[in-house]
Amino acid sequence: MFADSAPFSLERLVVTVAARLMAANAATAAQVSQDMLELLVDYFAVDVSFLRHNDHSIHASILIAEWPVRTDVPDPDPIGVVYFENADPVFKYAEHFKKPAVFRPDDADYQKRIEQGRNIPQTSLAAAPLVSGDVTTGVLGFVKIGDREWREDELNALEAIGSLFAQVQARVKAEEQLRYLADRDDLTGVYNRRALLAHLEKRLAAGRSGPVTALFFDLDRLKTINDYLGHTAGDRFLKVLAERLQERTKPKTVIARLGGDEFVVVPASRLTAVAAEKMGGELLDAISERVSLDGEVLARTVSVGVAQGVPGRDTTSDLLRRADLALLNAKAAGGNQVAMFTDEMSQEAEYRTDIELHLGSVIEDGALYLRYLPEVDMRTGEVLAAEALVRWDHPTRGAISPADFIPVAESINLAGELGRWVIRTACSEFASFRAAGIGIGTVLRINVSPVQLVSAGFAESVAATMREFGLEPGSICLEITESVVVQDIETTSITLNGLKAAGVQIAIDDFGTGYSVLSHLKALPVDVLKIDRSFVTDLGSNPDDLAIVRATIALAEAFGLQLVAEGVETEAAAITLLRHGCHRAQGFLLSPPISATDLAALLTKGHVSARFSAPAGE
Repeated sequence: MFADSAPFSLERLVVTVAARLMAANAATAAQVSQDMLELLVDYFAVDVSFLRHNDHSIHASILIAEWPVRTDVPDPDPIGVVYFENADPVFKYAEHFKKPAVFRPDDADYQKRIEQGRNIPQTSLAAAPLVSGDVTTGVLGFVKIGDREWREDELNALEAIGSLFAQVQARVKAEEQLRYLADRDDLTGVYNRRALLAHLEKRLAAGRSGPVTALFFDLDRLKTINDYLGHTAGDRFLKVLAERLQERTKPKTVIARLGGDEFVVVPASRLTAVAAEKMGGELLDAISERVSLDGEVLARTVSVGVAQGVPGRDTTSDLLRRADLALLNAKAAGGNQVAMFTDEMSQEAEYRTDIELHLGSVIEDGALYLRYLPEVDMRTGEVLAAEALVRWDHPTRGAISPADFIPVAESINLAGELGRWVIRTACSEFASFRAAGIGIGTVLRINVSPVQLVSAGFAESVAATMREFGLEPGSICLEITESVVVQDIETTSITLNGLKAAGVQIAIDDFGTGYSVLSHLKALPVDVLKIDRSFVTDLGSNPDDLAIVRATIALAEAFGLQLVAEGVETEAAAITLLRHGCHRAQGFLLSPPISATDLAALLTKGHVSARFSAPAGE
């Protein structure tokens, strides 16, 4: 163990041990400690040396290192844990002693314990405490079979070496605490994002067993608690959620908070897809149980996305992306449920991503165009109006439905720019019709997004566009959905009154789909109600739809509003509408959406060929 054969003094021994121990860290401390024990056994000519740490939280002594390494350790616990309550007097003494002590063959209790455990008749023991402040944090022990005299300078050296081991112990503990804190979420104490990613990277490494399951949790509407009781209450609610996840999962399950109200649970065991989904449901139920906070009994639902990854094939980002997609599907379905990832979810996400990547440049690239859906008087076939519908010619996917790309535009803050393009383009094309002397009395209908409606200066912008293209008051009607009207009634009212003052008509689109504006119709400057297609499709066969349509017709008559039926595709629907007093309609039975050129030709003609009448006597 020594570099040369020169006499090795106690002072040099302490310096050598100090140099080695001071270079140790949490990763190397156990091995370095064992190496130093080997050195000390050789120097003091003893048979056994051991290093034990005291854990005062459980009142036990824990074996850290020994030399020689034994396979017949007499400790009652296989991991080297001896509880002081059940220990012999020597172990009990080591719990709090502060100065080196020697136990020799004439100590009857000590000898009896050793003889029973090892069948050795006589041993002597020198023990040096590891002391940190006023606390004994461990013991460094040296056993000699037979007797050994320990000089005072040797015991002093052992005391110094014990203090060195105590410093290493404190340093390792500090490192482990820092590592623990670095891996933990400050609020809840569960793992954080960094630790989760590291764990999943190991679990998904090639050669590991799988599949690896990830359950992604997101609270539904936590903001309500924050707004009602404050963020402190919201934080406490998150702590309760984390505690429930810990209580309802097995000890080796990894639970991590990604931030906000998002948590991920990774079971240690392999689960089938069915078992994983079942686990998600059980945890959902546990989290949804009521919580008492500040005298209030509260409950929040949670959405759960479940996905599985195969080690060696899937990456951490693959697994979490799938779990997140499943979570989004659970939320889109109304929340408070579990969704298992499917390949269809991935295809939909890729489609949406593709749209998002290309959508930003379509306005400049000229890939957008308009189609017009004529609005017809079903009695005469006269074209009364035309609704401008935006279309997109995708570079690889061809024609993209607005139902696919408009929600994406709204999510990436392009709805305003897209809406402005539609208004300007439609006004420009209608102005060209007027300049050619056609469609003079036809109304241009344009859909307006929620973003446009609450934008400052929107009414002024529309008025300026009408002036720019020479469109007279009453020639444009902006359509807003019923749900938009009630989202922010104060702002909506201001904007609609500004539009009305500019000579713009207002239509409530999709009327009757669940957001009642009945209480606001009297105050808002509305001109037209459009019956949603969901109530028109089965007219003639569905009495419930007929009841809603009849009520809407009566409402429009009571308020003096125009009424337009959307989605008229059958003669039965057209005749039923006429029978009950609604004659304005649009739909494929009358005309599909057509280009500006075809609309110009239709306006020149003045009417569509389809026309209907209610049965005589009705």
